[in-house]
Amino acid sequence: MSTERRVFFVSDGTGITAETIGHSLLTQFNGVPVVTQRIAFVDNADKAHEAAERIRRAAAESGLRPIVVNSVVDGDLSSILNDTGALMLDLFEPFIEPLQRELGVPRQPRVGQAHGLVDMVEYEARINATNFALSHDDGVDLDYNDAEVILVGVSRSGKTPTCLYLALHFGIRAANYPLTEEDLESDMLPAKLRAHRRKLFALTIDPLRLQQVREARRPNSRYAKIEQCRKEVAAAEALFRQEALPVLSTTHTSIEEIASKLMSVLGIERDMF
Repeated sequence: MSTERRVFFVSDGTGITAETIGHSLLTQFNGVPVVTQRIAFVDNADKAHEAAERIRRAAAESGLRPIVVNSVVDGDLSSILNDTGALMLDLFEPFIEPLQRELGVPRQPRVGQAHGLVDMVEYEARINATNFALSHDDGVDLDYNDAEVILVGVSRSGKTPTCLYLALHFGIRAANYPLTEEDLESDMLPAKLRAHRRKLFALTIDPLRLQQVREARRPNSRYAKIEQCRKEVAAAEALFRQEALPVLSTTHTSIEEIASKLMSVLGIERDMF
């Protein structure tokens, strides 16, 4: 028998909502070993029975009661899942009745709407912003006139994933500029960035963490040596201080936190898609 708790994120859509909330809940119980699994598109009885069987099988294998984070909106399908004996955490049930009372209208269950293609304008905005981030990644395209934010920092400090997150989730046109050794030898911002100073947001990182990331990318290279990492980070941080740029360390900060703090500092207001 296993000591790991089996946790299932079950949804009639992509399962992104169930998985995101489920992981947030699980972080509150540090030290409890878990094995998670997403079961998406459970939108009919056959799929619900298949999911239920997987949950029962996990219980038999582990000898422990599984936990199910459920975002299935159809009550009949949820009943099938409830019959597994698992701890059922229904994401919608605690909120539906209070909302019905407050709004004065009954719920109208709609499957897969949270992450569905429901607004073509918003969808196009995300796609266009993603294409922008890719074409303006690592200084490939230095035309920043249409950029809403420009991330600046040493190579591998987290600029690219942050730009893509901003694009995919908020439709923000984000570019990034990697500071080269030549840039860091100067005592001022690179010329291409000066005209867009109000859009700049700086990222830094602990040299030891930077060395680990670079070593994974280019093993045994000068680029990944700890001395080189320390030199670049020190020079970059000195430049950020001199230019009074808003700066955030990515060493222990998630992409979601970086994006939220960046938007707050730069005054960018945008709803998450």
